[in-house]
Amino acid sequence: MPRFMKLELPSFLTALGLSLGVAISLGMSRFSYALLLPPMRDDLGWSYLLAGSMNTANAFGYFCGALATPWLMQRFGIRLVLIAGALLTAGFLLLSGVVTESSLLLALRACAGIASALTFVTGGVLAARLGAQHPQQAGLMLGLYYGGAGFGIVVSAQLVPYIIATVQQRSIAHAWQWAWIVLALICLIATSAMAIAARRVSAAAVVRNATDRFHPRDFFFGLAGYTMFGVGYIGYMTFIVALLKQQGMGGTQIVGFYTLLGIGVLISSFIWARMLDRFKGGQSMAILNLLLALATLLPILSTQPSAAFISGLLFGAVFLSVVASTTALVRHNLPQSMWSAGISAFTIVFAIGQIVGPVLSGWVSDGVGGLQRGFIFSALSLLLGAAFASCQRQVPLHADL
Repeated sequence: MPRFMKLELPSFLTALGLSLGVAISLGMSRFSYALLLPPMRDDLGWSYLLAGSMNTANAFGYFCGALATPWLMQRFGIRLVLIAGALLTAGFLLLSGVVTESSLLLALRACAGIASALTFVTGGVLAARLGAQHPQQAGLMLGLYYGGAGFGIVVSAQLVPYIIATVQQRSIAHAWQWAWIVLALICLIATSAMAIAARRVSAAAVVRNATDRFHPRDFFFGLAGYTMFGVGYIGYMTFIVALLKQQGMGGTQIVGFYTLLGIGVLISSFIWARMLDRFKGGQSMAILNLLLALATLLPILSTQPSAAFISGLLFGAVFLSVVASTTALVRHNLPQSMWSAGISAFTIVFAIGQIVGPVLSGWVSDGVGGLQRGFIFSALSLLLGAAFASCQRQVPLHADL
């Protein structure tokens, strides 16, 4: 029997509802930018460095939001921070559709990153608690939550190119702005459904024992591996559409590619759930980073559309499971009272990697070798992340958790 069939329907629907937080914070707020980057770059005359800096600004905001989230959760409660983050994300996307000044767009990308982190971290804590209610299916519950990014990616792939093409046909300036506006409206609708699901999960504060502490040194190799994942994966997600356009892929093929990538995210929870439950250390992260490195190299090893489609499906089926693997690592090695601290720590180093990644990848891509060399840099970062993660062991102190 498929693993999801063993879940009670209300719990399954609750996990899917929570996953809309990832659809908002990652799928539509961050990953849609890959589709918007080429028309924005052409319209506004950006270099690859400036184009990459937009995602760096988003990641910097995400870093600040991740730092603030633990305090905000204690001060205002998990649900309020979750919903406020989603509403603010939608608002900043909406504002991105009414300006053209690069400095303002950078600021809005940073603000959207702050808001996204609030939703992403709090949603992750709720998903971990939901998984604790189904310990035999915890990996699946986490996978379902993080797989929500696939909804946002598929929606973006289907809507963004269509909206831009439709507006351009009417000779309206800055056609890309309308895509941001529509994405913002969809985020508002998704927030309503997410809020309903959040009410089904306990948001009460968990009592912390005096001995409960989060020690970053216990997770050094996991944190280092996750940092390099942030550096490597974001280069792919930022520049893959630009690379495919450069290689001559048409608009319909790119929509198909990005849709396939989103479908890969949607099915990833069913592929890797058993592995997330089985491994207590960094093995899952190491395996997944290796697969991502392979997926990143495929489009530059061959310019055939088939290679790109295989790359997109593989990348989609893996990259959000790396995020899920960190939550699983925290759940396996920390008491529940420390889950929020552990998830926040991994989110912070993730954000640091994403701050560095787009700028370095863009800088490398502006030089000799272009985007192909940038993708090699991303693949090497992912391989280094796999090496670090392979050294992460289960924390002995919490081996029985």
